[in-house]
Amino acid sequence: MSTLSIMNKRRRISDDILKVLIYLSASVSVFLLLGIIGYVFYRGFGELSFSFLVTVQSPTKGIMGIAGNIVNTLYIVILTLLIVTPIGIGGAIYLNEYARPGKFVTMIEFTIETLTGIPSIIFGLFGSVFFGEVLGLNYSMLTGALTLTIMVLPLIARNTQEALRTVPMSYRSGALGIGATKWYMIRTILLPSAMPGILTGIILAIGRIVGESAALLFTAGSGFYLPKPGLGLLRKLFEPGGTMTIELYLQMAKGKYNVAFAIACVLLILVLILNLTAKYLAKRFNVENQK
Repeated sequence: MSTLSIMNKRRRISDDILKVLIYLSASVSVFLLLGIIGYVFYRGFGELSFSFLVTVQSPTKGIMGIAGNIVNTLYIVILTLLIVTPIGIGGAIYLNEYARPGKFVTMIEFTIETLTGIPSIIFGLFGSVFFGEVLGLNYSMLTGALTLTIMVLPLIARNTQEALRTVPMSYRSGALGIGATKWYMIRTILLPSAMPGILTGIILAIGRIVGESAALLFTAGSGFYLPKPGLGLLRKLFEPGGTMTIELYLQMAKGKYNVAFAIACVLLILVLILNLTAKYLAKRFNVENQK
């Protein structure tokens, strides 16, 4: 007597067709990614050089370089993270660990989800009017960082909240059962356990900051000069500065496509480094891997 099992079940043609379609979809996605990366490097790699990366452009002298744009990009990434990280993580801890479920929490979560879907150009218009004109910050790195803070805040808050929810309730009960305070339990148990998810949210936020152009064009401007050492770094807060994406847009508008593709190459390399860093840090801070 034969018994029905998944091993001896007769294969159907529809299963084979579905399997082929799945592999075909995956292959198309991979080839699209490789095609985009390959074309960008094909058009822009020839323009890359050491001087292109370490010099500041000078239109009057005919010198092209993106050193100022690279520094501006790193500057605005660090400045934005310094503002948004404590707010996003702190808000997620409050919503997940302190706030009682109800209409207030539901309203906050709905607001966060709504902010995620708003086009970046609207954030740019708001930042330009509120931070730039109402607060008097004008075109500056601080105006751009504050605008990007609102943009990436939902990303960090939601990722942190989901990471905290994955921590078993037994961790909380065990810590509180032996007399630990709630904040001590959050600081020493929950946050280390949820660190891979939190870091992933931060790295994703960095990726969005690096790739943003519309919002920064309205708020941070397009300056390409390097900040002066010392107090010049503080003055840079209130000065305009263009990131690599802004410079890429400007070079495309001028018709200098090879230079624009060269900047795109640098951006792709930076994004690749960020993704690899995210994987390494998530694995490094995973509590389960340290046992």
